[in-house]
Amino acid sequence: MTNDPALHLPTPTRSTRSAPTRSSSRTARATRRRAVHLVALVALVAVVAGCDLHRARPPGDAPLRYRDEVFADVAVTPGLPYGEAVTQEGETQTLLLDLYRPVGDTVTARPAIVWIHGGGFRQGTRTSPEIVDQATAFARKGFVGVSISYRLTATGCFPVSASCLQAIIDAKHDAQAAVRWLRANATTYGIDPTRIAAAGTSAGAITALNVGYGAEDVGDSGNPGHDSTIRAAVSLSGARILTRANPGEAAALLFHGTADPIVAYASAITTVDEARAAGLNAFLTTWEGDGHVPYVPHRQEILDQTTNFLWWELQLGQAAR
Repeated sequence: MTNDPALHLPTPTRSTRSAPTRSSSRTARATRRRAVHLVALVALVAVVAGCDLHRARPPGDAPLRYRDEVFADVAVTPGLPYGEAVTQEGETQTLLLDLYRPVGDTVTARPAIVWIHGGGFRQGTRTSPEIVDQATAFARKGFVGVSISYRLTATGCFPVSASCLQAIIDAKHDAQAAVRWLRANATTYGIDPTRIAAAGTSAGAITALNVGYGAEDVGDSGNPGHDSTIRAAVSLSGARILTRANPGEAAALLFHGTADPIVAYASAITTVDEARAAGLNAFLTTWEGDGHVPYVPHRQEILDQTTNFLWWELQLGQAAR
């Protein structure tokens, strides 16, 4: 005789299934919600584990500070001096920045971003439209931002020359002075000195990456005695030049078009490969067929991926709220 208990169950003479009660319906809905949240969490963990941080949206109900725009208005304080340095023409230049802060914010330790304009190291201003747009968007998310002016050269980098190479070095030193200014004024402007990033376009992107790498070369553009390092760098149409990634330095997110005629796409690939070889997080978003600084058609993608990247690299889930 078989011992299978299923063969000994009594056959029901009528259905014993009862109609669902209001309580059981609520329980079922709650179970489904938990299942959906669990699936989303598993997907997020898989993405993060796969090191695709710039595509991993931070979890949490909206509005979530540092992910979502939680402030309606932004205060801009223009023309604050952050240092001074001698130009290639031998003149002393006062270095200025514009400060972006969310209006009505009571948090006193906020992550900060140094925004760096492009222009071939020959032209451009700290009020470049894509810089202003990003600095404003991230201030609405709860960041403090500074958009900086830096030393330029009359000849720029077309063609590449000794003056061009010196301008690249000067820009790095000036941006590092801005990082030190943030730390020197952290209490005054409500900045978390442990959570600072740099971001830029074209020449500014090159500069942001150069600030991320090779922190032993800091120059003397201002605010001595403070740390010049950052935790993350964001590049739109840039690559590292005259620097090289070392273990323990900044993570990087690069956006680049494959048809860029100014900064070759291959240079962005090399930057990412070298950073990864040094054990650093480095990510590249590629736009097939796009040229130099295609900000407008990719604006939302840039904002979203930069938000995700900074959330994880600056550990904003543990930042002051």
